[in-house]
Amino acid sequence: LGRMKPVIVVHGGAGRIFKEREEGCCAGVIRAALRGYGLLKQGGSAVDAVEEAVRSMEDDPHFNAGCGSVLNEKGEVEMDAIIMDGKNLDSGAVSAVKCIANPIKLARLVMEKTKHVLLTDHGAHLFAQAMGIPEIPGEKLITERSWERWKKNLEPDSNPEEFQKDLGTVGAVAIDSEGNVACATSTGGLSNKLTGRVGDTACIGSGGYADNHSGATSTTGHGESIMKVVLARLILYHMEQGMSPEVAADTALDYMKTRVGGLGGVIVVNKAGEWAARFSTKQMSWATVKDDNLHYGIYAGEKHIKSVDEVVASERKGF
Repeated sequence: LGRMKPVIVVHGGAGRIFKEREEGCCAGVIRAALRGYGLLKQGGSAVDAVEEAVRSMEDDPHFNAGCGSVLNEKGEVEMDAIIMDGKNLDSGAVSAVKCIANPIKLARLVMEKTKHVLLTDHGAHLFAQAMGIPEIPGEKLITERSWERWKKNLEPDSNPEEFQKDLGTVGAVAIDSEGNVACATSTGGLSNKLTGRVGDTACIGSGGYADNHSGATSTTGHGESIMKVVLARLILYHMEQGMSPEVAADTALDYMKTRVGGLGGVIVVNKAGEWAARFSTKQMSWATVKDDNLHYGIYAGEKHIKSVDEVVASERKGF
């Protein structure tokens, strides 16, 4: 049996990335991709790799997931996350969870320790307790930036829609040396959203989907639009019809734009290990590692390539 070359692709959210945040977002997706790839290189599973990559971004305040999540109308953090294993279509998700550092870990436990796919709010909270997941004070997840933005959005003449363009859901897809694929996605959702709002991230087929028969994808962008077209599953459908990851992604994003006026971004890997990172928004931070080469970018058409060894060496110097 020919061993697959492992591949990981990560995104740090589609939208508008403010100049002063570009460097941090770029460094964050690169770090996440390298961590996931490190596990894959040691023979680790795609599921482990995507969980690790997403956990790394949840812990990074640059992204709207885990620490750094945006606040709902009441000024609280409510987070959604999903993980899926392409081998047997096992999936676990949580929605509207508060006071935990890594929703993706909880999603993984839902997948492995229950017969369910999705737990929400209070039930997810009870399950986290039962699993011994430490609770952290809600304010530990709130950054100065999220707080400032929340206050701005409460002003009578504010337009929260303006701010939605800077979204920052995080996600990862991977294929391991056994040829198994997986996806993981995590988010703080929409700024000033209604309490209890659940977006695409926690919804299987919208926020992500993984199937060894075709590939894996993780999405980001306007959640309600993504749900209407079931974006993640739509991309895999196009690949099943013979499209490459790039064409499948563009076709699905284009459909979402023309049909419901929604913008977003996606990362894809197919069962042959071909990948794509595509978006209809102005920007999306993304990074990929394949064949020991790191590819990354933020703007449309932008792609930097470095060898992994080079990047790891410069990180040790503390660049």
